[in-house]
Amino acid sequence: MNEQTLSMRLERVAGLVPTGARLADIGSDHGYLPVALIKRGVIAAAVAVEVASTPFRAAERTVRESGLDEWISVRLADGLAAIEPADGITAISLCGMGGETIRDILDSGKCRLSGRERLILQPNGGEQPLRQWLMDNDYRILCEDVLRENRFYYEIIVAERDGPVMYSAEELYFGPLQMQARSPVFLAKWQRMLRLKHKTLANFAQAQQAVAEEKVQEVARQVRWINELLA
Repeated sequence: MNEQTLSMRLERVAGLVPTGARLADIGSDHGYLPVALIKRGVIAAAVAVEVASTPFRAAERTVRESGLDEWISVRLADGLAAIEPADGITAISLCGMGGETIRDILDSGKCRLSGRERLILQPNGGEQPLRQWLMDNDYRILCEDVLRENRFYYEIIVAERDGPVMYSAEELYFGPLQMQARSPVFLAKWQRMLRLKHKTLANFAQAQQAVAEEKVQEVARQVRWINELLA
């Protein structure tokens, strides 16, 4: 993967960034996404943000070698702390980290959000708590996607503040739009998850130490939901 050829996952994310956007790419890694979007003429400007010095330097190098310093600002900062009002950010991407981590970044940086930005989120698991945060903070889910790449399933969630909005417990778990669309990849993901949940329950039953009843009931409820989804 490089700024010319994005991974399938980042390619899907790129397709959800609005034309003409001013993008903040949080956890930008090598900066491939903003560089690709500027080169394609999709976005007007970008801020590429990294919290660790090694990926920060890698992103700086990618931007410099692409000759895009004028359009992409690379910043070493913790999450949304990198965003300044003068940036005029209209879209924020957070990709390739756990859903809880994305939730925490959004929550701790809430004061940096104008509420008019489009959020393009690609969590590696932990989608349920992330959707819960979106609902709690009046963000409506506009688009959801799921793909399989290198044996792993990845979800993409696009949201904008348009609240208040209410989702059921099942919708927070599966994704409200995914439940409606029921794509083959989505159903395959949950068939796999069902096998894993059954394995978890079997492990609980054989555990040396008693597993908290609450935990057992939670997994049993998820199994019931998945069975109903796939029925």
